[in-house]
Amino acid sequence: MSYNSVPGVTILAPVNDTQTQILSPGALEFLAKLHRAFNPTRKTLLQRRALRQQELDRGVLPDFLPETAHIRDDDTWRGAYPAPGLVDRRVEITGPVDRKMVINALNCGSSTYMADFEDSNAPTWENNIDGQVNLRDAIRGSITYTNPANNKKYSLRKDGNVATLIVRPRGWHLDEKHVLIDGTPASASIFDFALYFYNNAKKLIENGIGPYFYLPKMESHLEARLWNDIFNVAQDLLGIPRGTIRATVLIETILAAYEMDEIIYELREHSSGLNCGRWDYIFSVIKKFRYNPNFILPDRGDVTMTTPFMDAYVRLLIKTCHRRGVHAMGGMAAQIPIKTDPKANATAIEKVRADKLREVKAGHDGTWVAHPDLVKVAMEVFNENLKTPNQIFVRREDVNVTALDLLNTNARGSITENGIRSNISVGLTYIESWLRGLGCVPINNLMEDAATAEISRSQLWQWAKHKSRTAEGKTVTAEYLLKLLDEEIAKLERQLGPQKFGESKYGLAKRYLASQITGKEYSEFLTTLLYDEITSVYNKAKL
Repeated sequence: MSYNSVPGVTILAPVNDTQTQILSPGALEFLAKLHRAFNPTRKTLLQRRALRQQELDRGVLPDFLPETAHIRDDDTWRGAYPAPGLVDRRVEITGPVDRKMVINALNCGSSTYMADFEDSNAPTWENNIDGQVNLRDAIRGSITYTNPANNKKYSLRKDGNVATLIVRPRGWHLDEKHVLIDGTPASASIFDFALYFYNNAKKLIENGIGPYFYLPKMESHLEARLWNDIFNVAQDLLGIPRGTIRATVLIETILAAYEMDEIIYELREHSSGLNCGRWDYIFSVIKKFRYNPNFILPDRGDVTMTTPFMDAYVRLLIKTCHRRGVHAMGGMAAQIPIKTDPKANATAIEKVRADKLREVKAGHDGTWVAHPDLVKVAMEVFNENLKTPNQIFVRREDVNVTALDLLNTNARGSITENGIRSNISVGLTYIESWLRGLGCVPINNLMEDAATAEISRSQLWQWAKHKSRTAEGKTVTAEYLLKLLDEEIAKLERQLGPQKFGESKYGLAKRYLASQITGKEYSEFLTTLLYDEITSVYNKAKL
């Protein structure tokens, strides 16, 4: 029996011999069972998101849910005790699942490594399946890589002192179009989870840890309940005790911020805390309130962690997590070393130190970095200020965050032409790279993923929709933005030269970005807008 003979499962992409080991009949049967059981609920919850958006568009503001007040008010329940390998998480590195990254991240000295199938991974078929191969090999200690450019060899540390592995599957809104189950595309979330869990859960337990996850983009506790139901059934199917799985939820949508207690409650025995997914959180605020002129934000660089709505969200997250006995994880430092400019590099490192000091002083139990060279910087700050494995015992009972505090977008700053051009440039550069299959992109000495591009195009849309005025006195219109887009494209063409520009995806990137910045058409996610361009199914159909 082969991967293409599982009843009801059709794979619409090429599969090599190594990949068939991931896509075994047993793994595909496991995937199909989970998809059939839970995809209808996923579809219903996505419809619920659309209905909630309609309410927001009418001006109804979010609030803490009255029907779940009994959960928030009950001081007796707790999340799960920290699992092996997750007690001390003071520095976590994140990144995509290519082979070299997996080795470097596990070796870099961080507490954990979040292997990402989501925003820092462009979900080509090859990226996703090869990523599963890479994680399987890493868990078994057999992963190696040879750089074809210089023949440099990479392997895991001999002392076994590698980071604890945590996997982030894709969000509920995404499909995996290369796999059909009973004629419909598989849920990307269930696909990523099922293949990883089936192929690795028992080996991870044998290694003394467990199958651990980060869960992205959720908008309600009902979406957390769905994950918890999947966890229970998955563990039952493989004969693994319930509660073995642990999951940290990224609070990266404004609606989830009103349901933090409820999200932990739904995942109780599987909960390993919450994380401040701060860039996606800013994107969510812009997106959800894009029709409301009271929520217009200034230049992206002016929206910092001290902006009122961001500060309130961080304080509430720490208080909620520690009250429930789980980790409160801090946000991303996206800086990458500037090797050609020592002075600029020193300035960037100092910004990272200040950010991490703010986090540990606020009560965070750990933080994120995007580059291995930042692990030491973040580790030094946390080691100097956190003498215990975590600080869950810091209750932050002084914190009182109201529903309106979470909506206070009174940010210092302004809209400038430089800010507009920066959004256009970042949007173009990221989309062009994503269309080439790269989801983690160095831009202006920062390691960017989809969140930055989402903020950029959403701000442009918002400013055009509401005819915002710049600090220079210019009214932002669709025509003005499209003119600047043409100028930025011309600048890139001059920089690259005609041949390189012609070989790039910038023309296609411009077309997609232009469709999203006029204040009219607006896609919920760039990744869903662009996905068909990188699917093997789609490209095969175009030939």
